[in-house]
Amino acid sequence: MIDLFYWPTPNGHKITIFLEETGLAYSIKPINIGKGDQFQPDFLKIAPNNRMPAITDHSPADGGPPLSIFESGAILTYLAEKVGQFLPSDSRGKSNVMQWLFWQMGGLGPMAGQNHHFAQYASEKIPYAIDRYVKETNRLYGVLDRQLAKHEFIAGSYSIADMASYPWIVPYERQGQNLDDFPHLKRWFHAMQSRPAVQRAYAAGEGIRNEGMTDEAKKVLFGQTAQSVKA
Repeated sequence: MIDLFYWPTPNGHKITIFLEETGLAYSIKPINIGKGDQFQPDFLKIAPNNRMPAITDHSPADGGPPLSIFESGAILTYLAEKVGQFLPSDSRGKSNVMQWLFWQMGGLGPMAGQNHHFAQYASEKIPYAIDRYVKETNRLYGVLDRQLAKHEFIAGSYSIADMASYPWIVPYERQGQNLDDFPHLKRWFHAMQSRPAVQRAYAAGEGIRNEGMTDEAKKVLFGQTAQSVKA
């Protein structure tokens, strides 16, 4: 059994997609990020960066005590290696998947996240910031579109790179993007959207109450410093 510390966000959806694709037994432990659950001491022991998702694997492959992992990319890599799926074992194939996973972790996710913040959540709308991140998101969509012009999935075969990237494309309209501008990305997006495991993964989050982005939630999510977290 895997405990999944989760809230229905793009990074949370990555892990439920993998778990649904593989059929691994898991239990969702909701971490309400709008109420500050991610700053609770018990969660800090599992995820020292105060961010979900995180997992605790009660049956790790080495047969040792339960193993906790934070950071969505690290979780996907660990789980893929554990079950021997969605990450090639040969060095070239694995490197190809890993470079696109890192591309999502270091590029698509952070840039789209800043896009969301300045366009949707910031109390002060700063045109330069909005324009900067909408354009950078557009550039990254173009990178992905060119890659998908050559391959059915991002790294050739379906992999954790697809699972990591898809949830960050789902809110494309909020990111100021038009999928018609990226035909290969659009084809891939609908193929991902139609996968039963992806549909189950998103359904798993529907039963978790999400009160939306209240002013109080914004303070919790966007107002933390090292000192305030410590306190």
